[in-house]
Amino acid sequence: MSTAYVALGSNMEQPRMQVERAFVALDALPGTSLVRRSGLYLTPPWGFVEQPDFINAVAELETVRKPLDLLQDLQAIEKAQGRERSGLRWGPRTLDLDLLLYDQRQIDDGSLQLPHPRLGQRPFVLLPLAEIAPELEVPGLGRVRELLARTGADACRRVA
Repeated sequence: MSTAYVALGSNMEQPRMQVERAFVALDALPGTSLVRRSGLYLTPPWGFVEQPDFINAVAELETVRKPLDLLQDLQAIEKAQGRERSGLRWGPRTLDLDLLLYDQRQIDDGSLQLPHPRLGQRPFVLLPLAEIAPELEVPGLGRVRELLARTGADACRRVA
């Protein structure tokens, strides 16, 4: 079994419901179980800011799925929940699932980069990740709680 962390986010079509449905879908993946989940956080958009606020969360999974297979599973869940890739980077979406970490692996093969390349810069990911795994070491970056302290998360607030 391997441990994977997945970021969840939505700002369209009932974002809380989208994230809750995604938690259920993650737990239903073959050879995978949802071990822990963070609360839900209301966060301002990042990148393209002319859009509604997001609901963000993080899931800890135990899985036998290989990293690329898990990534494909995440994309299938996104699609099943109405995700359309419009080409607008960081734009509004029904569901965004990012594979943040997979054990302590470092991968950069063109289709998958682990740890997630912007993990250390995103308070909307670090805050819920710190809730469930503050001492987790992010390869090449440091502990989650230390990364969160450097980014600040004043604009994010827990809503559930």
